[in-house]
Amino acid sequence: MGEARGRRVLVVGTGLLGASVGLALSGCGNDVQLLDTDLDAVAVAERRGAGRAWDGTPVDLAVLATPPHVVAECLAKLQQTGAADAYTDVASVKQAVLDEAEELGCDLRRFVGGHPMAGGETSGPGAARADLFAGRPWALCPTSEVEDDAMDAVLCAVSATGARPVLCAPAEHDAAVGLVSHAPHMVASALAATLLDAPPLALDLAGRGLADTTRIAAGDVTLWRHIVHRNRAPVADAVRQVADRLTRLADDLRVGDADAVEALLAGGAAGRARLG
Repeated sequence: MGEARGRRVLVVGTGLLGASVGLALSGCGNDVQLLDTDLDAVAVAERRGAGRAWDGTPVDLAVLATPPHVVAECLAKLQQTGAADAYTDVASVKQAVLDEAEELGCDLRRFVGGHPMAGGETSGPGAARADLFAGRPWALCPTSEVEDDAMDAVLCAVSATGARPVLCAPAEHDAAVGLVSHAPHMVASALAATLLDAPPLALDLAGRGLADTTRIAAGDVTLWRHIVHRNRAPVADAVRQVADRLTRLADDLRVGDADAVEALLAGGAAGRARLG
């Protein structure tokens, strides 16, 4: 793996993830430049120390921190102008992005799909942190045609953020995050939506448990619409598993089957323990 400093990096998209990438890579000696259609966001990211506005010259690596539905289009445009030698992204869906990039004729020998498992319900460069990725897994989904030096450049950048690279196939990644990220967001949203008709007393009595369980439901609605749509089959499978358990639970509660309820509670505790 090459040196983790002294590289020219273009971060496209200066939201929470993009600005945090900029802060992390700038902090270890890289020349980070920023590009975004939102010039105010670029200005905020600059003031935070995430980098400087792109001067248009080619860079070593471009990190596409755009919403998933525009990653492929952005990649195609940048490659057509020779903006970077290697490219990666941070979208939470990998197979759909790869398929769209292939349809647009992108050079997939120079692109490594990536997804840092970090973030939050807050957004924008003002919420960015240099340590956002420290110790967190960062999925990398190279295809068989990716060239070694492009892979090295991406691995180097990911490691420089403090993240832990995890190599996997695109479809394997999508199935995994459908279960542990995308479906939980949908379940939290479904639970939070029941509060729309909740009486005032119930809301007055709500505690930290409910707030913690529904926290991720406060995420960007438009962004999550695109994420879930592009990973809809794995998410549907995972949501169905949860729905089936809840349906059985409702039946068990109505007939007073305390043993079945206890079995679900025990299974939940055991599953939670697997997260460490």
